[in-house]
Amino acid sequence: MERMRRLWVNLFGDWFRLSRRFSPALLDEMAAAIAAGERTHLGEIRFAVESRLAPADVLGGLDAPTRARQLFTQLRVWDTEHNSGVLLYVLMAEHRIEVVADRGIAAKVPAEAWSAICARMRECYAGGEWRAGSLAGIAAASALLERHFPGDGRANPDELPDRPVLL
Repeated sequence: MERMRRLWVNLFGDWFRLSRRFSPALLDEMAAAIAAGERTHLGEIRFAVESRLAPADVLGGLDAPTRARQLFTQLRVWDTEHNSGVLLYVLMAEHRIEVVADRGIAAKVPAEAWSAICARMRECYAGGEWRAGSLAGIAAASALLERHFPGDGRANPDELPDRPVLL
């Protein structure tokens, strides 16, 4: 039953509004927020938004947490000097938000902190506040990275692209 519901929302949900909710101007603003945050810490943040999953993937059992982990690997978020990469993943069709943190930062931040970020973003998105939710998620992840991987005053090399990925 759950798989059929997921299949339905991935086929017929409002996933087609991706470009309206994440306009080029918002993507620019998000990239600037990620870059600004990365000047204060030694972490790397990636933001990925996926409109929907393919029907065959849903029928095969692929869910948002698994897909987020796949993207964490594909986008090379794990490949940072301090093992402090963080992926913020949004699956629009299923209204799911996942955070995947590399082992360096995951060892220092409890799962509840990442869940709180997801809850805040979800609350904003539910109210149609896509900009506020996205920027809040980026700011909260940056704050955790700054607390646990503070910058050392030198320029932090930008190891990963700052611009969000739309899939």
